Amino acid sequence: MKMYTNFGDFFSAKRKALRKTLREFCRENGFDAGNISKLERGLLPPPQSKEKRLQYASALGIKKGSDDWLDFCDLAAISAGKIPTDIVSDKELLAAVPILFRSIRKDSIEKEKIQELLETITKELR
Repeated sequence: MKMYTNFGDFFSAKRKALRKTLREFCRENGFDAGNISKLERGLLPPPQSKEKRLQYASALGIKKGSDDWLDFCDLAAISAGKIPTDIVSDKELLAAVPILFRSIRKDSIEKEKIQELLETITKELR
């Protein structure tokens, strides 16, 4: 499973998985090709409204509640510089976020250890 670091790359990969060119995808779904191109290249921020996210997700074949849906929404929030809403609403989890950030930033943690942690979390979520 590929991990995406930004919303635009994820969006583009999902569109390409449908075997649709940018223009085909936009024409079929009533989107502006210029805006979607900017979105995929990170020049336009991800949608923050639920309605727009649902519209895009539906066009990309992403089912609400699926792992792809969670990735889609999380990347939209993160790419906009926000912490995902479900994390913010969980006080206990939100309290752990600064600890996670500090742990990741420390030079003493090797990149391999962080990768192992990510792989372990990914396996647990399946």
